[in-house]
Amino acid sequence: MNCWNQMLVETSRGTFEVFTKGEGNPICVTHHYSEFNETGDYFAETFTKTHRVYLVNLREAGNSAKAVEPYQLSMLETIFDLEAIRVALGFEKWSFAGHSTGGMLGLIYGIYFSSSLKFNVIVGAAAREYSTFSPDCIYNKNHPNYKRMQELNEALKKSDLSLEKRHELSIERTKLSLYEPDRYNEYFNLHSKKKISASRMNFFNREIQIFDVTKKLKLISVPTLIMCGKYDVQCPLTYSLEMNELILNSKLVVFRHSNHYPFLEESELFKKEFNNFIKEIS
Repeated sequence: MNCWNQMLVETSRGTFEVFTKGEGNPICVTHHYSEFNETGDYFAETFTKTHRVYLVNLREAGNSAKAVEPYQLSMLETIFDLEAIRVALGFEKWSFAGHSTGGMLGLIYGIYFSSSLKFNVIVGAAAREYSTFSPDCIYNKNHPNYKRMQELNEALKKSDLSLEKRHELSIERTKLSLYEPDRYNEYFNLHSKKKISASRMNFFNREIQIFDVTKKLKLISVPTLIMCGKYDVQCPLTYSLEMNELILNSKLVVFRHSNHYPFLEESELFKKEFNNFIKEIS
């Protein structure tokens, strides 16, 4: 995989580290607590054949601005940061694609700034807290893999973790969210390596407890593609069904042989459905 190009974007809200790749119309990709580098990101890579991808390190991640106040790590403040990046880059509009917590950010982006977006792609996400009442979710205490997932998340937050150990634990964590775990090496073969921003994840773990934007989904006016694996253990399918019902201009695609990573588990179908969506809204 070719390296991504780093750029530091000076905005009205601070400096943000952004990695770019691909050609075409601009699309912003990010995740709420991932820390990206020049090796890129598997989800973001999906869009580089059709778009110029802007992979954003959010506040406190990589070389981006630090948080002066804790609230600056919230989801809403994060969207304000993304808007500042869009303005600084000189785009009247761009598109957004988010996976998991990145998809949750995409919902908030659509609620408050649909006018800034050409389209929105939400993959394996939810519009409200997804674990408390969903035993199918791996973050629900009744899920058989709940305890191990918690242990892995806590371990991966440690800054003194060796690269070898981090890689080992990351693989184990990811396998818990694959429909066919034995195919891990087939899916993850591009040597993309990212970290977790502990401060962002810790804030998210508190904010998610009161997260619910379902009543505001009707405010999203931008074309929205919702995609989810049938067996998603992180944000179960029921939440994508709910989003599709409540977002007026939305399309839902369910991947029958996927868990949390349909863009890898059924990569060709994923690309086909994305390209079909682009054609439909053009």
